Amino acid sequence: MVISRITDELTRATDALGDRVSGAFLEPVVRLGVTGLSRAGKTVFITSLVANLMDRARMPGLLAAAEGRIEAAFLQPQPDDTVPRFEYEAHLDALSGADPRWPESTRSVSELRLSLRVRPAGLLSGFQGPRTVHLDIVDYPGEWLLDLELLDMDYRGWSAGVLERMTGRPGADSFLAAAHAAQGRKDWDATSIGELSDLYTRYLMTARDAGFAGVGPGRFLLPGELEGSPVVTFAPLPPEHSPPRRGLWREMERRFDAYRSKVVRPFFRDHFARIDRQVVLVDTLGAIHSGPPAVADLQDTMTGILSAFRPGRNPFLARLLRGRRVERILFAATKADHLHHSQHGRLSAIMEAMMRRARDRADFAGARTGAMAIASLRATTEETRRHGGQTLDCVRGRLLDDGRQAAFHPGALPEDPRAILDPARQGHAAWLDQEFGAMNFAPARITLRPGEGPPHIRLDRAAQFLIGDRL
Repeated sequence: MVISRITDELTRATDALGDRVSGAFLEPVVRLGVTGLSRAGKTVFITSLVANLMDRARMPGLLAAAEGRIEAAFLQPQPDDTVPRFEYEAHLDALSGADPRWPESTRSVSELRLSLRVRPAGLLSGFQGPRTVHLDIVDYPGEWLLDLELLDMDYRGWSAGVLERMTGRPGADSFLAAAHAAQGRKDWDATSIGELSDLYTRYLMTARDAGFAGVGPGRFLLPGELEGSPVVTFAPLPPEHSPPRRGLWREMERRFDAYRSKVVRPFFRDHFARIDRQVVLVDTLGAIHSGPPAVADLQDTMTGILSAFRPGRNPFLARLLRGRRVERILFAATKADHLHHSQHGRLSAIMEAMMRRARDRADFAGARTGAMAIASLRATTEETRRHGGQTLDCVRGRLLDDGRQAAFHPGALPEDPRAILDPARQGHAAWLDQEFGAMNFAPARITLRPGEGPPHIRLDRAAQFLIGDRL
C-alpha cells in the first residue's frame, strides 16, 4: 500500500511537471472537470458550452468573446489515448435535430479537447501575436466522485455511517432486515453475498429516484465493465466487535478494501488529481421538489464532495511535489429555465446558502469558488397568465412524456433561503406551508443563425468564471 501511494505521487508529480512546462513554454492547457449527480445535466452542459465557444454570438459574458479576442475555436484529438472521446457531434445532433431529445447521460469518463486561438489583452497585446489555449474537458459521473471519500474510510466506519443514514429512507427496510439477519454469519457463498449486494443496489436506485443524492458506492449505480465482479458485490453490515476470521463480515471488508484500492484510487490518480478547474452541476430544483430530507441530503453530499477536492493555488514546487490542486470550483444550479426569470435570483440565493459549508471549506484553502443558477440549454419560454384573480409568472415548454406544449407555474421560491434550509436541517418530512412543483420538459426546437450557439441562461458567465482568466 505504501509503495502504491508513493507510485501514485510520483505519477501525479510527473504529470504536473509536464503540464507546467507545457503551459509555460508551449501552449497552455486548462483541464476542466465537469461532474454532477444524476440528472444534473452534465452531457448537455458540455455540448452547449463547446457549441457556444465555437459560435460565440450568445456569449457576451465571456470577456474574451465580448472583446472579439477569440479568433478561432476548433476541436482536436484529446491528449489521452486511453480515454474515450466525448461524443460531441452526436449529442449536438440529438439536441438540435428536427425532433430534439436529451442525449444519453454520462456513464463513464470521457474527454474532449477544444483549442482556442486568442489574442492577448493588456499592455503587451501590441507586442504578442495570438496564442492557442487548449481546453481539455473531462466528463465523469458525479456518483464516482462520491467514492473519493472512501479513501479515508475503513469498512467498519463506512458501514456504520451508511446504515445510519439509510434508516427511514424509501426502499431501505428490506435491506436493513437482511443486513441485521446476516450479523455474525461464519458461512457464506457467492449467492448469499450476491443477494445482499442486490438488495443494497436496489435500495440505492430507489433512494436516488426519490431525490436523495448521497447514495453509493458510485460504481454500484454505474458499474460498467465491472458489473458482476466481486469488487462491486458487497454491502454494508452492522459493525461486529470480533467478526469470524473467514466469516461474512470479513469477506465484505476485503471486497470493500479491494474497491478502494482497485477502483477508487486509480480514478483519483488517472483523472481526478489532474483537474485544475471544476464545475459541479446540481439539480437543486429536483431536491426542493422531493422535499426537506432530499435537500438536507444534498447539502451533506455536496460538502462531502468538496472534501475530495484539494483546493488552492500551488506554487511550482508544491505542485511538483504534491500534484495539481483545483484552483476554481463552480457550483451551478441547473434547469433555471424551469423558472421564470423573476425567480432566478432566489434560486441562486438558495444555491449560495446551501453550499455555504462546502464553499467556506474551499475558500479557506485558497480556491476561488462561485455559485449561480444556469440553464445549459434553454428549453422553455416565459409568459404571464391570470388565474384565480392572480397574475402568475409561468414557463412554457414541450412536455417530455407526450410532446404537448404546456404552461407551468412551479410555485414561488422563498425570498429567504432559510425557508428551505431550516426545515431540511430540522428533519421535517415535508414542506409545512408551501409546495414546489416540477415538470420534465423536452428540448425545444431551435433554429440557429450563423455564429450562434444553442440558447442558454448564464452559460457565458459560468465560462468566464471557469476559464476567463486563462484567455
